Amino acid sequence: MPATVVVGTQWGDEGKGKLTDLLAKDVRLVVRYQGGHNAGHTIVVDGETFALQLVPSGVLYSHTTPVIGNGVVVDPAVLLEECEMLERRGIDTSRLVVSGNAHLIMPYHYEIDRMTERFLGHNKLGTTKRGIGPAYADKASRIGLRAQDLLDPKIFREKLDVVLREKNALLSRVYNRLPLDAGEIADLYLGELAPRVAPMLGDAVALVHEALDTGEQVMLEGAQATFLDLDHGTYPFVTSSNPTAGGACVGTGIGPRDISRVVGIVKAYTTRVGSGPFPTELHGEMADILVERGHEYGTNTGRRRRTGWLDLVMIRQAVRLNSISELAITKLDVLSAFDRIKVCMAYEADGRRFDHMPYHQSVLHKVEPIYEELPGWRSDLTDATSADELPAAARAYLELVSSEAGVPVSFASVGPGRQQYVSFAA
Repeated sequence: MPATVVVGTQWGDEGKGKLTDLLAKDVRLVVRYQGGHNAGHTIVVDGETFALQLVPSGVLYSHTTPVIGNGVVVDPAVLLEECEMLERRGIDTSRLVVSGNAHLIMPYHYEIDRMTERFLGHNKLGTTKRGIGPAYADKASRIGLRAQDLLDPKIFREKLDVVLREKNALLSRVYNRLPLDAGEIADLYLGELAPRVAPMLGDAVALVHEALDTGEQVMLEGAQATFLDLDHGTYPFVTSSNPTAGGACVGTGIGPRDISRVVGIVKAYTTRVGSGPFPTELHGEMADILVERGHEYGTNTGRRRRTGWLDLVMIRQAVRLNSISELAITKLDVLSAFDRIKVCMAYEADGRRFDHMPYHQSVLHKVEPIYEELPGWRSDLTDATSADELPAAARAYLELVSSEAGVPVSFASVGPGRQQYVSFAA
């Protein structure tokens, strides 16, 4: 049975974890295909909140096998801590499989990430400083260490010695930092972490294809979102991997014909963390309302998110880039605070209208949103279980999104809980 991809359509934090958890009840494998522990997925089950960083959302179902694919970068210490946290809360993580081809985040990646951001000053990218970018850079430079290297101490030490000569030269000569000790790093990774991680390692590609070949349902879960994509996002204010649906193929080892469904997650308004352009950004009281009602603080970092009205220019572009087949709208209930709601229909810059994202960054930085204003609904949506129970204004809002995006809306989230959503017939 072909796979389903769940992808964010904005700048992340759309609520992909909730949707993945919702769909995972019918799925055999949930595979994380890119990113690292710089992204958090929050799931609320029976009033209990789970904040996941690396472990795929499907771990909360006993019948689902969570898989960390080859496209992910992994700090094994963070992974083990997360597994321990889940085990303490009664969640079995013994089914977790980590691709042997996933790259490792090393101590020098953290150091370089912190130093680079510091030296960029006011031009900093706003990274989480968790070594993600430097780990992907080493992967592209072909000097990275992979999870499978933990199983071969000789190879691990040889690779570490080679790369650490370069990293220590950079840290000491450019950033005036003390060099890192190869022996200490090897003792930590091989002596303490490898024995605990080794049982998780496996052939994730074979596992995914075996499930597909036997008709099992497979879900591919991305971190971050379309406009943080390294190629198609608002560069350079992006992540270091490809969260788009195409990245799901590379990050798991399947081909495009193995994917039949791409669900785009759309937050009912727009948020962004860190630096970069944001055409519909709000400030002052309106922004504060969205932040407080939507609890718009980073799952991992606690940073306050920037907020703004829904941007349909972005959504149209995301539909194009990902071949999105349907949309899931999250946090619709947050908009109940407003009498009037704005939606960005297009951009304007230098007398020209843009219905899709302008390709040139200088244009994007100066565009002005063209808004359509809609009536709000000022009523509590959190108990709604069907489309008929939504106010007419809320239904009209969803219909506008669907019409402008050119694909149907399948789900609308009306609260943080697992069962707080409305499903729409196909």
